Order: sequence, then structure tokens, then C-alpha cells
Amino acid sequence: MAEKIGKIIKVAGPLVIAEHMSGSRMFDVVRVSDHHLVGEIIELRGDTASIQVYEETGGIGVGEPVYLTGAPLSVELGPGLITSIFDGTQRPLDFIKEKTGDFITRGIDVPSLSRDKKWHFVPIVKIGDKVVEGDIIGTVKETEIVEHKILIPPGVSGTIEKIDEGNFTIEENVCILKDNDGKTKELTMMQKWPVRVPRPYKKKIKPTIPLITGQRILDTFVPVAKGGTSCVPGPFGSGKTVIQHQLAKWCDAEIIVYVGCGERGNEMTDVLTEFPELIDPESGRPLMERTVLIANTSNMPVAAREASVYTGITIAEYFRDMGYSVALMADSTSRWAEAMREISGRLEEMPGEEGYPAYLGRRIAEFYERSGFVETLGSDKREGALSVIGAVSPPGGDLSDPVVQSTLRVVRVFWSLKAELAYQRHFPAISWLESYTLYQDNLDQWYEKNLGEEFIEQRNYAMALLQKEAELQEIVRLVGAESLPENDRLTLEVAKSIREDYLQQHAFHDADTYCPIDKQRLMLDLILSFEPEAKRALDANVQFDKIAYLPELELIARAKYLPSEQVKDEFPKIKEKVKLAIDKLIEEVQNR
Repeated sequence: MAEKIGKIIKVAGPLVIAEHMSGSRMFDVVRVSDHHLVGEIIELRGDTASIQVYEETGGIGVGEPVYLTGAPLSVELGPGLITSIFDGTQRPLDFIKEKTGDFITRGIDVPSLSRDKKWHFVPIVKIGDKVVEGDIIGTVKETEIVEHKILIPPGVSGTIEKIDEGNFTIEENVCILKDNDGKTKELTMMQKWPVRVPRPYKKKIKPTIPLITGQRILDTFVPVAKGGTSCVPGPFGSGKTVIQHQLAKWCDAEIIVYVGCGERGNEMTDVLTEFPELIDPESGRPLMERTVLIANTSNMPVAAREASVYTGITIAEYFRDMGYSVALMADSTSRWAEAMREISGRLEEMPGEEGYPAYLGRRIAEFYERSGFVETLGSDKREGALSVIGAVSPPGGDLSDPVVQSTLRVVRVFWSLKAELAYQRHFPAISWLESYTLYQDNLDQWYEKNLGEEFIEQRNYAMALLQKEAELQEIVRLVGAESLPENDRLTLEVAKSIREDYLQQHAFHDADTYCPIDKQRLMLDLILSFEPEAKRALDANVQFDKIAYLPELELIARAKYLPSEQVKDEFPKIKEKVKLAIDKLIEEVQNR
């Protein structure tokens, strides 16, 4: 029960200052006024505390009480997380809707996880077994896709005294331990964890497996590793949110945590209405059965944006600790940084660049550093991965913005969105020349083993063609493509095919919205196979225009719309048709 301790002396938007707060600690959660608004102590001076309030403070006045809970901002971790939709402080929005209607009532106190629902617990250890922190003691079938593993909490170890199979709520005891001091400890299926404290693990491992997204430009040219970090900066309207949605839908992580941090409510509504209808390509089950959504939109209280990213990454770490590959999408960290700037200004702190607080870079680094491919706690040598992909929304697309620069110093993959490509309806609107990945050397061994050495050579050659095209475009703008040598015109034609037929995807086409990695390999091979055939024709004095306007080239352009199961049979046929068409052109020249 919260203890009445302080008294409000100032209210400035989401910032409340209270006196008589001796005995409180930094980052303790408090309840503000008799409305019991949730707040967190962010500064202490003597017995005066500055509190950031995660709810609307309108109508709160000087002299009203502050109640101390004595605990930091924490999340509840246990069965019931998957398929849930939470706000930034892990309040379940569906439960709130049942209780109060479409709008969140101030001060409402709803448990994050259902206390009534019973889950079938199946133990995998037996009485007398010794267990250590991080060990799995049992499982719960949370959804058809996800098996929720019940873990020994960090800092706990001992011998199993009692454990039962059966149906339990998350608050009922499922196991009794006796620790090394002879004391008994009762364990439930739920843990609580402070959101600002990273969950522990044994060690980090170098990431060597790519996170396959089904987006060709990402998987082929700028891949991110499982356990890696990536940022997607871009101006308004360039497709940051759409990219995040695509990754959340199709990337091959086992668990998705999607944090809508300060973005527009209608975008989050799209997620909430669309995701329940989507089918997971691996299992054929609804995608929501492996997804946790955290919605903290731009019209929600500004201070809760910071809480939302920490809530999301703590939930993601929990599933990583079970040995799962987890992907966290944060959209967008710029809104979180703006919330920090607002709170910092109200605290009258010395501003840094563009008014952001001086600790902006440290906070961003702390967030991204919680990613990684790790060996988890426990005696069974589990490995888990937490990949973090953050969207950044710099004003006017200015990449010198402090939030972008602080992010780029930490992350290892940069996906540069260009408004020009978005306006050309090129999706994903990611620049192939400006984007980069620092994981390439780590991942090439995986690509070589699974796709062959030829794929790496073709990828490098395709990128060289795109760079050559960019150089030739300068000349084309001055004198036109017709004045170039035929070999250079061929380079432009093949590079155009790579851009339009390979890098560009149709997000609403069933066969093209998600492209399996094997199909990507065969598509790249098909597109590049045209160049040597065309060179053969040029060497035989065939006019370039006749080669460029071959009807068979349309088959290459339409190849991406073929279903994946038809690709192996159809692509060789397309190659053969192009070869025969070239043979025919050569024959016509020779017969003159």
C-alpha cells in the first residue's frame, strides 16, 4: 500500500515538484494527488523531489499529497504478455477498455497481466533437482506458436522441494525451493523487473546469423545480424513506419515487440487493426500469436514515451532469456528524445545541442546496448538474441540532427531513407548507396554456407553496377544516354533492372511483400544472367536498342511476382527464353 509522504509545491506540465520527500529514492514510483497518477522520481534535492508524471496532470494543484510506493518502475513478466496491447507503463489497453470505455481514465490501476486466467503449467524438473538462476523449471503453452518458459528469477538458486503440474494463475505458487541457507522460497509464474535495469546474462557472443526480413535490399545489401542494432532515419513521409511494420510482420525473429513511441495515433491504429489479420509465414498462424504491442501515441502523456521504450526492451530481454530470437521495433526514438528535452527544460537543466539534454547520447547508447546475441543465465547453455531496430525522425530529414548522430555512434547498421525514392513510389525507399552495415564480415560465412560463394560474388558485382550507374548518371544528365558507349548503356540497363526488378518490392502483393532468401538468390542470378547474353549480342554487332527492347525482358521484370514454390522451375525457363531471343538477334545480323 502506498504511504502518504509528500506535498506538491509546483506543477509544470508533466513535471511535478513535491516537498517532504525524505526517504524516497531516485526512480521510485510515486502516486501523485488523490487521483493516484503514476509518476517517477527523476531528481532529488534535499527533501524536494522532481517527479515526471506518466498521466495528464491537468487540474492537479499545489498542496495535494504524494504517495510513495517504495519500488522502482517495473514490469510484470509472465504468461499473458504475448498478444497483449499495453500503454507505455504496461497498462493493458484491452482491460482498460472493458473497465472504462474507449478513453483511459486518470489514475486507473489495472494489473498488467490477468490475475484470473489459469495457465496449464508443465514442470520439466523434479523434486530434489538443483537449479540455479535462469534455469527453466516448466513451460506454459501461451499461444500455438510460443511456448512460455518459466524461469528461476535472477539471484535465486536452490533445490526443488515441491513442484506440480496443473492449472494455475500467475500469482499461485507452482514451485517451492530450498536455498543454500535452508530457507524456502515460493515461486510463481510471474516475475517483476525494474525497467531501467538490464536483465543479466552470462556473456555476449559475436553475432553471425542474419535477421532475415524478406526485404531484398536489406537481406542482400545491408543485412542486420540477429542480436544486432539498426537505425532507420528519414524525413516525414519517407516510409519509416511502413518499414517497421514490414519488419515486424515478416522478419524471422521468434518474438516481436513493437513499441509505438510518440507516433501518430492513426498509424498505431493501422498496426492494431492489421496485425490480428496477418498470417505468420513460418507457422501459418496469426502473427499476433508471437507479438507484443506497446502503444504510446503522440496524444498520450509525453513523459510516458521514455517509459515505453524501457518497458518494451525489458519484455524483449525476458523472452531473450528463454532462448528466443527477439526483434524490438522502436518507432520512433526521436519522439522519446523530444520528451527528454521537454522534461529537461522543465527541470531547468543546462541544455546541450539543439536544446536536447547533455545526457542524450548516453541514454540512447544505454538503450541500444541492451541488444545482443547472448549466452543466457542457467545451466543448459541457452543462447538468445535481441535485435533492436529504431526509427529516427529528424526534422526535415537532416541527418546532422543530434538524435541521428547519437544513434549512428552506437548502431552498426544504417538504413538511409530517401524522400525522393518514396515520391517515386520506390518501396522500400532505402538508398542502396548511402546505407551501410558493419556486420557484413560476420555474416558472409553464413551466406556462403547457405547460399553459396556465387551469391556473395553476385551481390558485390550488383553493388558495383549500381555505383557505376550513379557515376554515369552525371554524364547522362548532360548529354543523354544515347551518346554513351554501348557497354555503358548496357550497364545502365542492368543497373535499372536491379533497382526496379530486385530492390523495389510491392508491399501489397502476396508473392512480393515477403521474399524468402532462396528466392532472392535465384532472382539476383536471373537478373545478372542477362548481362553476359547481351554482351554476346553486342560483340556480334547487334544494335543495343534491339537488345534493350526484347519482349523477353518483361519476363525478368515480372519474375518477382511468381510464388516462391514456382521459382525453381520457372527461372531456368526464363533464362532459356532470353538466351534463345539473343541467339535469334545474332542470327539475324549474321544472315544479312
